[in-house]
Amino acid sequence: MSIEQAMADWNGKSAEDITAIYDRYCQAEFFIADLIRLSSQNACEKAATWLVKHHLEKRHRLEPGEIAQLYEVAQNFENWEAKLHILQCIQYMPIAESDKDRVEHFLRECLMDTNKLVRAWAYSGFYETALQFPEYRDEAQKLLAMAMQDEAASVKARIKNVLKRQS
Repeated sequence: MSIEQAMADWNGKSAEDITAIYDRYCQAEFFIADLIRLSSQNACEKAATWLVKHHLEKRHRLEPGEIAQLYEVAQNFENWEAKLHILQCIQYMPIAESDKDRVEHFLRECLMDTNKLVRAWAYSGFYETALQFPEYRDEAQKLLAMAMQDEAASVKARIKNVLKRQS
């Protein structure tokens, strides 16, 4: 069975099943290339981005070109969970100067998302971007401060974690 078929068969909920897919395919020669390709397909974007996130959380690294490709395909995600997964990956995926505008656009779109988790992690992503690019620091501080006034409690909880890192 191909990784694409395994993702298609996944029910979209079972962490055990998606972890088993990771374990089955993570050693494949073109694992990351396949995940990037599949993340650009609406039917696979949730599973593919979860697998990328899981891979990064296991302390694996992506090549700069792979990171650039992920930032590019993220612009077209329809699934909120796929957006969330990439937002959660930003801390592991350094932003190249050539990707800065693309990532900024993605983050700004996510800051306006109706999903609270996506918004929460977009604030975190904006903070990560400001760590790499000083020109965003003032705006990131203002965004975080405004969010602490205006956002839902669940979003504020994520922002508090970001603010703790500043101290």
